[in-house]
Amino acid sequence: MRQMSREGRAPRLVEPEEMVPPLFYVVSREADGVNGWRFDANLWDTSFNNLVMFDQHVKQNSLSSIVPDLASAWSSNEEGTKLTFTLRQGVKWHDGKPFTARDVQCTWDLLTGKAKAKLRVNPRKSWYRNLDEVTVDGDYQVAFHLKRPQPAFVALLASGWSPVYPCHVSPRDMRMHPIGTGPFKFVEFKPNEVIRVARNPDYWKPGRPFLDGIEYTIIKNPSTAIMAFAAGNFDRYAVGILSLPLMKQIKSQAPQAICEVVPWNIPRMLLINRAAPPFDNPDLRRAIALTLDRQAFIDILSDGQGSIGGAMMPPPAGAWGMPPEVLATLPTYGPDAPKNRAEARAIMQKLGYGPDKRLSVTVTTRNVQAYRDPSVLLIDQLKEIYIDGILDAIDTPQWYPKVMRKDYMIGVTVGENGLDDPDQQFYENYACGSERNYTGYCSPETDQLIDRQSMETDPAERKQIVWEIERKLAEDGARPIIFYPVSGACWQPQFHGHTMMVNGNYNGWRLEDAWLDK
Repeated sequence: MRQMSREGRAPRLVEPEEMVPPLFYVVSREADGVNGWRFDANLWDTSFNNLVMFDQHVKQNSLSSIVPDLASAWSSNEEGTKLTFTLRQGVKWHDGKPFTARDVQCTWDLLTGKAKAKLRVNPRKSWYRNLDEVTVDGDYQVAFHLKRPQPAFVALLASGWSPVYPCHVSPRDMRMHPIGTGPFKFVEFKPNEVIRVARNPDYWKPGRPFLDGIEYTIIKNPSTAIMAFAAGNFDRYAVGILSLPLMKQIKSQAPQAICEVVPWNIPRMLLINRAAPPFDNPDLRRAIALTLDRQAFIDILSDGQGSIGGAMMPPPAGAWGMPPEVLATLPTYGPDAPKNRAEARAIMQKLGYGPDKRLSVTVTTRNVQAYRDPSVLLIDQLKEIYIDGILDAIDTPQWYPKVMRKDYMIGVTVGENGLDDPDQQFYENYACGSERNYTGYCSPETDQLIDRQSMETDPAERKQIVWEIERKLAEDGARPIIFYPVSGACWQPQFHGHTMMVNGNYNGWRLEDAWLDK
């Protein structure tokens, strides 16, 4: 047996001498059509635990930063096809029922589609296509049986999107009243108003959490939210939706605030329905990809501070992406935008388009600012190659079903990456038949390469295969990456004990170590 981890080390943190008051968190965003404001991973992290987790005080997620959570230890067989986890005893769900190995088995039966209960949308199913079964040995030992070796499998388990769910609560009930084992218990949800969680007095980590609770107040108008934050009504401003211009407003109105710019592993992506004429023509798809002036997107939408990258997040924040000089050699990634546009126009003219015969398209996207803004800029850039676009911004409940059934021409989406690892990115977005493979891209050659990199144990060799996949995806125009944005993050000086992660934006919100000096 190969022992992979034992008990985790407690982080070296400055801690409060006593329990502290609740954290007041302002969220300024539009209603997205799902109960006004949906539970996202940032909120769910506070209420749940994983088997293992990324160290909450290491900025860059990696295999080396994975520590125990509900599992106190884990090991692998010599073949790398069986991972056995020893579970903590005495852990309780928020409703008082005991946590056991059966809950782990139920969770992954649900995610892999084996359970009777079904998820309305299950994008994580593609993560676990290599998982054969989960077995239990008593109440406190569980084993994951893999079809083949997959060294990064444990990283999938550490993602903020891989919490353990209770067997005894249905997915329907979990959507509106989540029951977890985490440091905070769900209290109240008022759509478009507030979400409250309270300290879990029975939390299994001694002395945690420090906060009495967290209150998320939704204020749609950013100016109103900034004024409330500057007035000291809130301890923290929600990250991910704070643009750099808005961050500058906060600093001007609240100079005492601590702010930082955070790389965001949530790229903006171009979708082209490759099955629908005329977009079934690879030359047309190449012309559209060539017209992308990625730096213009960064300058206009990210205050000049985003990054150009491929499917994997670029360095230094990303661990697997190509450096700029290598990325620039990929098809459609050349830095000379006028030259690329000239090539794109030549292709369009060869296809019969020109100033007097333009192509009319509908650009479909989700009716949320992070989607709409790049869509508007895309429409403007497409004009340069004889394509006239009309924006179709649709509400979230219709957005996901629409792109899943390929009911669009051109679209813009964001890649909500659950972690910075090729297994997640490639299997979720590019593998044949994946639920989130919105463009319908399917290449047996690419699938074979994805499996090869997934089995590779040497990180350097794996990275070379990953870069080979990047080149293949660019050549095929599978799903062009437009750019990687950044986000502002601001909090009052009395807020302590939280580390912003640079490549795992959904993985650092447990907040069990956070506290307020007031």
